[in-house]
Amino acid sequence: MVKAIVGANWGDEGKGKITDMMAQEADIVVRFQGGANAGHTIVNDYGKFALHTLPSGVFYSHVTNIIGNGVALNIPLLFKEIRSLVERSVPSPKLLVSDRAQIVMPYHILLDQYEEERLGGKSFGSTKSGIAPFYSDKYAKIGFQVSELFDEEILREKTQRVCELKNVLFEHLYHKPVIKPEELLETLHGYRDMVAPFVCDVSVFLDKALKEGKTVLLEGQLGTLKDPDHGIYPMVTSSSTLAAFGAIGAGLPPYEIGQIVTVCKAYSSAVGAGAFVSELFGDEAEELRRRGGDGGEYGATTGRPRRVGWFDCVASRYGCRMQGTTDVAFTVLDVLGYLDEIPVCVGYEIDGEVTTDFPVTSRLSKAKPVFEKLPGWKCEIRGIRKYEELPENCRKYIEFIEERIGYPITMVSNGPGREDIIYRESPLAR
Repeated sequence: MVKAIVGANWGDEGKGKITDMMAQEADIVVRFQGGANAGHTIVNDYGKFALHTLPSGVFYSHVTNIIGNGVALNIPLLFKEIRSLVERSVPSPKLLVSDRAQIVMPYHILLDQYEEERLGGKSFGSTKSGIAPFYSDKYAKIGFQVSELFDEEILREKTQRVCELKNVLFEHLYHKPVIKPEELLETLHGYRDMVAPFVCDVSVFLDKALKEGKTVLLEGQLGTLKDPDHGIYPMVTSSSTLAAFGAIGAGLPPYEIGQIVTVCKAYSSAVGAGAFVSELFGDEAEELRRRGGDGGEYGATTGRPRRVGWFDCVASRYGCRMQGTTDVAFTVLDVLGYLDEIPVCVGYEIDGEVTTDFPVTSRLSKAKPVFEKLPGWKCEIRGIRKYEELPENCRKYIEFIEERIGYPITMVSNGPGREDIIYRESPLAR
């Protein structure tokens, strides 16, 4: 059985907690796309952690954690992350790295930083983790696959060739120091030594695991609206954030994916630039940001204040549809307990007409939110484990959103811990 856990919106929906929770029943957890440019925050018995590259199954000794071929693999950061867990008494995780994964190179990070500097006020709000240059090189067919680290002849020739190409940019576009092939080669030898014990043919491993009846979780990064094809292009990430890509980014047949858990926040948040129709500003935004998440709405990778807004039914319905959602996990509901009434974005007004369909970016920039206000519940809901014990207005809020997005909310998260979860029978469930 293969299950995918993905985001419905801009990322930051609470996928780490849901993956951590579902990993308890899984055998294998796979990261299938993205790099260290986003983080998953997890709170458990060991403490509070922000994972960037490692799959969220690393806290369970029975789970095999896999870096899939679709991941932008920053090798030094991966091993720094492992050390940071072990230093806090977490057992060293079982880890496999796909021999077809490609490597984030030191010059990718430099190019990302220099390009953001060059663009100035027109920048993309990059985390400067090298992700766009990495994927550009992958599809330009000048990236370095993990397997190539173990062929010295290929490595030496390719290092020389790529440096010649990149140095044109460094010298003439960015006016920065050039990179030296011999130094880059030495760096890659270090990467090879670090990663060698973990490298394997992941697709063969997963094929065998599925034939043995193992449960595989595919863990996505960011959310639908950051997908390069179906998101708010160009303010998107550089790899597909959709569950469908999980088959490609892990090396699995698509028909094996039997459950797609799409994570939605009970309000909206985003890091980085781009259209965000239900966004809040001023004191109202600051209060929601301060109360939000566990310790406030600040990026797990960047520490930047997240942009926040009310729940967006238009964006979330679209996000769930594009993911192929079977179950919605509705997170951080407890945060909204301070509000007398809660606005929900139920439509977009564009050029005088109201739509409930999510538009392309050029039309999105003209959209104004249409809100409907629901009464708040004005009390603490952490510690509640049964759906029927939630306050009536809280249940009405969940059911209103479920009806508007059209997908079954089967999990409700009402706190940061693993145990803060309510399972629900949804009338929309298949």
